[in-house]
Amino acid sequence: MFKHQGKSRTLIHNLRIASVLSFVAGIVNVTGYLSFKQLTTNVTGHFALFINDVADLNFWKGTIYFLYIFSFLFGSFLSSFLIDTFKNNKQLNVFIIPTIIEGLILLSIGITSNFIDIKSPDFIICLLLFAMGLQNSLVSKISNAIVRTTHLTGLFTDLGIDISHLCFPNLYPQRDKLKSNIKLRMYIISFFFAGGLIGGFLYASFHLKLNTLIFGASILFFSLFYDDMRYRLIKTKRKFIQRKK
Repeated sequence: MFKHQGKSRTLIHNLRIASVLSFVAGIVNVTGYLSFKQLTTNVTGHFALFINDVADLNFWKGTIYFLYIFSFLFGSFLSSFLIDTFKNNKQLNVFIIPTIIEGLILLSIGITSNFIDIKSPDFIICLLLFAMGLQNSLVSKISNAIVRTTHLTGLFTDLGIDISHLCFPNLYPQRDKLKSNIKLRMYIISFFFAGGLIGGFLYASFHLKLNTLIFGASILFFSLFYDDMRYRLIKTKRKFIQRKK
């Protein structure tokens, strides 16, 4: 799911990566909000608050929301920049680089929270938004802008449009494609909610607090390991079959 690109990429690949990354985004979303009462997977709300402070001439107060927005933007930029920089390296799966960086960010925040008293959470919020920018850019590039995993507004909009298209078979005859899009969006929404529920449960019931992010990082690293092992197994199997022929 982290390797196939272009025409070789199928709905199954998109469903797998969408499930994993939207689940992690759900964990980050609820952990960030319960810890700091701030959104840490998208910037829509922050942009509104930034404009509100600017309108009230509270420029200094609004600066922090600008930093939140910039952190997400910079994460998106860096992810795309790294992918395009190493794209011609045939020995390297460029899409794992942003994923590893994201996992390390979540892991480091979770671990350091056990040793450092976080008095100013703005830096942590910026890091989480940066990580989500990395993720959203990564999954957008690998899926050719089909998959988004860090926020649901656009997903619900697209889902509503696709469902309405099913009511007009003469205007939209590509039923299989429509159903595939609906299935993909339902997967993302479901796993985002599941990640939020499980993250909230771990945060509150098990009192993991920011350690909940370690669980999210573990899912990312396990997914990379599983994907690589599965790819190697399939590749070895194909070589064996070719030699046998």
